[in-house]
This record gives sequence, C-alpha cells and structure tokens, in this order.
Amino acid sequence: MINEVIKKNGITYGIIIGVVLALITAIMYSIDLKLFVSGWIGGMTFVIFLVITITLLSKTKKDLKGIFTFKDAFTTYFVAILVGILISTFFNIILFNVIDPSAKDTLGELIRKYMAETLQKFGTPASVINETMAKMKESNPYATAELLKALVFSIVGYSILGLIMAAFFKSKNTYQE
Repeated sequence: MINEVIKKNGITYGIIIGVVLALITAIMYSIDLKLFVSGWIGGMTFVIFLVITITLLSKTKKDLKGIFTFKDAFTTYFVAILVGILISTFFNIILFNVIDPSAKDTLGELIRKYMAETLQKFGTPASVINETMAKMKESNPYATAELLKALVFSIVGYSILGLIMAAFFKSKNTYQE
C-alpha cells in the first residue's frame, strides 16, 4: 500500500504539474505557434517542472517527519509525474486533434523547418537533411498516436530524473524492515 501522505502529495502536485504544463501550452498556442520550437521556452518549462518536483519532495519529506526512503521519494515523484504528464498529454490531444486540428499541421511544418535549419547549421549533408525531412513528413508529433508515444517516452525519461532526485531527497539513514 502507498502511504496516504505520499499518495495525496503525489496526486496533488501531479495535478499542479499537469495544469501548469497545459497552461504553458495554451499560452504558447494563443500567442504564437512558433513558441513551440523555442529552446528557451522548453528550458523555462523544465525549470518550472524542477521547482514543482523539488517542492513536492521537500514537502513530502517534511510531512513524513524526515523519514523518507528512496522508495518513498521515488514513488511520490512517480505518482506526480504520471498524473501531470497524463493531464498534459490529454490536453494536447484535445487541443490539437479536436479543437484545432489545423494547428498540429502548422506545428509539424514549423518543427520540420526548425530541424532542417538546425541540421544545416551543423553542416549535415543535404542528402541526410532531405532523408530526415521525408521521414518527418510521415508523421506529426501532435497527432494522437505520436502524443501517446511521447507520453511513454516522457514517463521513462522523467523516471530517470526521478531516480536521481529520490537519491538526493531520501533520508540519510533509513532502514527498511
């Protein structure tokens, strides 16, 4: 069984993460779709995510009176990211596949253009760029299937970060029976 404090904090902060990510997406959507290929927006979003998860782990450790095992820290983090990423993904599916499907096509085009420019800056041969662009045209990262695939990869990637954060936040002397 999951400790009630861990479950409550994980779900609460997961909802916060999901709402914040959805709001960032909605703001970028309403201001300019080009923001979706902006590196500084991605970096800022990651920093916001880190601040929320650090706050979550600090609060949970405090709520547990400092006795925070690696397993408890990771479980708290994992519940939060699972809830948050699910909310964000379903918001994206609704926005780009129900409310405004034409936006996903525009975003696909912007992403391909950004990728081509990036590859050119690194001196990638034209044949490789053309092949990459042809592969990218076959799918759109904002199509429902692609968003669901990204959901799985996000959970895996953020779980790796969660392992690191759990190691950092666990109590120094915890003994599990």
